[in-house]
Order: sequence, then structure tokens, then C-alpha cells
Amino acid sequence: MGYKDLPRQSALNERHLALGSKLDADWNGMPIPQTYATDPYEETTLVRSRAGLFDVTGLRIVDVSGPDALAMLDAMLTSDISKLKPGESAISNIVDDEGSLIDDVLVYCDGPQAYRISHGGGDLEGALPLFTQGRDVSVAKDDDVHILSLQGPLALDILKPHTPLDLAGLKYFRHARTTLFGFDVSLARGGYSAERGYEVFCKAADAVAIWDAILEAGKPFGICAASWACLDIVRVEGALLFFPFDMPRPDTTPWEVGADWTVDLGKPDFRGKAALERRRNEVRFRQVGLEILDDAAVPPGATILHEGREVGTVNSTTYSRHLMKSLGLAHLPPELAALGTAVEIRSDKGTLAANVVRTPFYDPMRLRTHPLDERA
Repeated sequence: MGYKDLPRQSALNERHLALGSKLDADWNGMPIPQTYATDPYEETTLVRSRAGLFDVTGLRIVDVSGPDALAMLDAMLTSDISKLKPGESAISNIVDDEGSLIDDVLVYCDGPQAYRISHGGGDLEGALPLFTQGRDVSVAKDDDVHILSLQGPLALDILKPHTPLDLAGLKYFRHARTTLFGFDVSLARGGYSAERGYEVFCKAADAVAIWDAILEAGKPFGICAASWACLDIVRVEGALLFFPFDMPRPDTTPWEVGADWTVDLGKPDFRGKAALERRRNEVRFRQVGLEILDDAAVPPGATILHEGREVGTVNSTTYSRHLMKSLGLAHLPPELAALGTAVEIRSDKGTLAANVVRTPFYDPMRLRTHPLDERA
């Protein structure tokens, strides 16, 4: 099956092909530029020092509006959506009746009765009918929207001359309707790179022109188009989890992946709340970071050993040329999750030494995304 046979298509396909992508990978039913003709490590260097432009339109967007929109979202999601003001967004999770993760989402509040949900490969859309029934709410997939993500320390300098929005004043996880290069867009501060970045939500008809304009405006700053291979490197360096790859067990709870901050047990009843209260004391493993003594990435899914016994799995991996380390995001029993714990990784190279280390691996205080002058 060729990329044109997939149910979703990016308006930027021709741009990706021109950059050397074969569009031979897909996600959420859409072809993605897994690689370009450029080296993903060189792209990573530019994202860390200048800026890189990603096409993340493979994310799905669902619009939720109407008088019962808030009630519906609070019944479905683990966090308290009533705390969101227009122009704010938050990461949340969806669990089933047993408290097991079925999707992670990013919720944008556009108005008192208007929200957008961005999600990846989970089962949000399968869960929606359970919460819309009997409520005055409208739910619609937006397959027209395209999402261009400019990430890197110079992202602000590249975009701010081309929008009337006070982009420098837009704080992390805030968003606003505005124009960019004369096109109507929503601009959001965020991304998946562990760098300062901005996500541009636009119409499919405007995506190519905006993509070209960003790359042209970024030329004096050393911008590059960045592939999904680069995106995976920077997100693992930043210890940013990717559902379901970092939650391979179907009965994983938020407590077990360090997502307890997304769960508000103080709000009124929501799906899975009772199970989450019960399972809070039944944590079987912890989310940890590993430094692995090797000069390459180990295969995802590799087995972790401690004193000859299988104790966990490595879920996401990369070799970070920026940090000169082989990295892994993994699950280990709570008693082995302490910093400095020595384990071994079983790989095709044999047995490799590894240690539990602090995450994120890159920028451990998250100063790139959360500058001190923006912290309350």
C-alpha cells in the first residue's frame, strides 16, 4: 500500500517528498516524514541550537462544544477541566472503568463552551459516545486542521515579526487566535522537543504557504525542516512519554507512569475514579530513565535484568549524540526505581550495563520550556 492509499493525507506531502522523505511510515492513518535526506542527528543539533520545523498533522483534533461540553469532558478525563480558562490548555488522560490508561490528550479551552482535544494513537474516539449520550454537546473530528510545530531556542525570533500577537508574552501551554504571515491561525506555546516552541494550527488550504513562509523567515536563523526521526530523539532526551509506546501493558495506570499530576481525585466522579483510588496503592512498576553503556540505541522492548532476573522492559530508546549517551525510558519495580540502581539490558549485543538516572535526560530543570522568569 502506498502513502496515497492512507485515509488521511497531509497537504505537505509534496514538501516532504521534495525534502527526501519516502513517506513510507504512517501514524494515525496519515503518512509521516520519518526521515528526510538530512541526518536526523544534524536536525537535532539545529533544534537544540536554532530551530526545526515539524509537521505533526498526524495528531487528531476533536472539537467539543455546547452547554454540556465542560461536564462531558470532566466526566471523561482524569484532570479538572473546569480550572481551564479560555486561552489555556492542559495535558490529561482517559482511563477505563478499571483505571487503566486508554489515551493521553491535550485539551485546549477556546471559550466557555468550546474546547479542542488533540490526541495520538489511543482510544479517545471510541470513548466519546459513552459521554455524549444525554448531554447537550457537539463533538466533531477536524480533519482539515494542519499542525506545524516550530521548536528551538530561536523559534520566537523567527515568528514574532510575522504576527500581531504578543508572542513573547504567550506563556507555556497558552494559545490564542491570531494571524501569521497574514493567515488565520491559532498559535500555541508548547511542543514535544523539550525546547521553547510554538504550534501553528491552520487550515489545510493554508498549510503549504505557511510552511514555506516559516522556512523562508527562518533562513537567516539557520532553521531546518525536521523529521519524525528527529522528533523521537528530542522527545526521548526530554523524557516525554508517547502513548502507547511508553505504556505497553494494557492495564497501566497513571500512577505507574508518573502521570499522577494529571489525576484530580478531588473533583466530582469521573470514569475510573474509584478504580484509581483503589489502585493508587497497587503500583506494580515505576517510570524511570536509564543510561545504557553502549554507543547506539537499544531496541525498544528490550528486557531489563537485575541479578539475573527479568524485572522490566525498555519502552522508548534513542542514542543521544547531543548528550553522547544511549538512553531509555523504562518500567521497573518500585524497589528498583531509585536513582543509581544498576541493571542490565539484554540485547543483540549481549548484556549491557545500565543505571537508573534522573529525567529528563536533557535540561533536567526544564529551563528551556519553563524559564525561571515565567515561573510563579
